[in-house]
Amino acid sequence: MPPPPDPAPDPAPVLRLVRVGYGHPDAVRLVEEVQQEYVLRYGSPDVTPLDPLMFEPPTGSFFVGYRDAPDGTADAVATGAWRRVDLPVLGVTRTAELKRMYVSPRAQRAGHARTMLAALEADAAAYGAEAMVLETGVRQPEAIALYRSVGYVAVPDFGHYAGDALSRCYGRLLDPALAAAAPEGSRTA
Repeated sequence: MPPPPDPAPDPAPVLRLVRVGYGHPDAVRLVEEVQQEYVLRYGSPDVTPLDPLMFEPPTGSFFVGYRDAPDGTADAVATGAWRRVDLPVLGVTRTAELKRMYVSPRAQRAGHARTMLAALEADAAAYGAEAMVLETGVRQPEAIALYRSVGYVAVPDFGHYAGDALSRCYGRLLDPALAAAAPEGSRTA
């Protein structure tokens, strides 16, 4: 008689997204984590000038992703944000820039980055963005693979790292229908 089949693996924990201010303690902690990652990969943190007000609706949003633990606690494991930049790209000018996309190593490989990205795109679309742009680096191949897998294409350099040999810029048009899938509290501008 053959052995019983292996039990099905537990499904990946759901990522619950919460809109927070840039100064929220969980946001601050996770931004510090990603800055440490940049130091490991590039030798220095990201020094793009950011004002916390850039991430307040209607011109931006900042989200923290939480996994609910079996004991009922919530573990902050991901961040993502967008801010309005209105760069002329891909034939439109109402653009949003993706910022601070990060999933803590303890929560990677569970689809959380895709979940966060989709929510950020929907939220930006709900506030009127027609395209999303982003800057990432060549030493983040997993990020580049994610963005390309969902339709991001190379766009001209922009922002703080324009012209930097380690920088890569991407963009993608946002379908206005995305706004219907926006996180709670989003609205069309």
